Amino acid sequence: ELVPLCRKDGEVVRALDPMGTPSKPLHRCSIPVADDPDAVVIPKRTPNAIVKNLSYITVDKRDKDSPPLFGGRQTWKQREESFKLNATMKVHCGFMKNSGADMDAVDVEYIQKCKFVVASGIFDGYDAPHQPSNISLRSQKLFCFLMVVDEVSFDFIEQNVTVKVDSAGGKWVGIWRLVTLHRPPFDEPRRNGKVPKILTHRLFPQAWYSIWIDGKMELMVDPLLILERYLWRGKYTFAVAVHKHHRSIYEEGDAIKRRKRYARPLVDLQMKIYYHEGMEPWDETKRMPSDIPEGAVLIREHTTITDLFSCLWFNEVNLFTPRDQLSFGYVAHRLGDALKFFMFPNCEYNSLFILHRHTREHSSKVEWAKTIDEILKKGLKESRGGLGLWTPYPADLSSVELPAVKRTSQSG
Repeated sequence: ELVPLCRKDGEVVRALDPMGTPSKPLHRCSIPVADDPDAVVIPKRTPNAIVKNLSYITVDKRDKDSPPLFGGRQTWKQREESFKLNATMKVHCGFMKNSGADMDAVDVEYIQKCKFVVASGIFDGYDAPHQPSNISLRSQKLFCFLMVVDEVSFDFIEQNVTVKVDSAGGKWVGIWRLVTLHRPPFDEPRRNGKVPKILTHRLFPQAWYSIWIDGKMELMVDPLLILERYLWRGKYTFAVAVHKHHRSIYEEGDAIKRRKRYARPLVDLQMKIYYHEGMEPWDETKRMPSDIPEGAVLIREHTTITDLFSCLWFNEVNLFTPRDQLSFGYVAHRLGDALKFFMFPNCEYNSLFILHRHTREHSSKVEWAKTIDEILKKGLKESRGGLGLWTPYPADLSSVELPAVKRTSQSG
């Protein structure tokens, strides 16, 4: 019998076995949520302090010559400027004019009323929606449960579960409202899935608060209790769990290459750019308890600084590899103290949901590529995402040596 040692903030330090020797961290631990969703008092919105006005670039000068790209054609100079905080800012944030990810009119109408959102997504037709449990009546009325799908996934869902159509033409699976995105903006299903996940505020612009969960998860905790625990109690606007195994982006990059989650030379190139730009490996002196999040659950209040972070994070994912855990810590590093994250214990994260295996893991051939030559010869280069990996960088990276990685984690 393991006895968890908890601090007041719910962090499990280590579990002790009866002999008093520390064992590995607990996989799950109880979340110190409030007792009753009906008793939760919804606070006033957080005022916008540093960035007062945030708007988005939707047309690039270079679009005259070629069709628009969803993430735009951000220059290295524009990228650098976007990290400099000002009271009024205009940045790339996906959704360039006529670039795809279009919603049906009936869904555009429905989401106008969605101020509290639980969002999830299924892409490339590999899952059916999992119904959440323990949702109070108050949360059922307060929240929109929005399941973003592409056309392939909608067809898969329709063939496998009952889809109900309401009088307005909205499509439902249980509590989930299905929101179909037409004209996928990227060639890679993995990249298409980043649009609703990271750019939740662009897809659902009326949202004050959102909780994103990956499509393979069954939510087990009332969403109002989640907002109270992770945002309102500590006055945060962005909460995400620490990664179970990794703290440094260089560890994560090493693991991605070993697990063949994206082409090795392209992962290396992204890491070299970040190291060249001053991103040090994580250590105990850093502000954040980790540079690597568990990206499958994101809890946000949509203030301008939170939305700016999401835009900049998406821009990195769009420019480089679709492995969003690599760029999260980099963007947090660049914004410094402007945005205070609550990075909560991994064992609490695992108590928020039940994980269901994907019916199939989508993978593309580029993930297995070992050399640039192989990517080019086999025609594996993406045409609408990751273009920063193929655009000459404004500095010489040939002498950049990546920091050595000690493979200490169990996921190794």
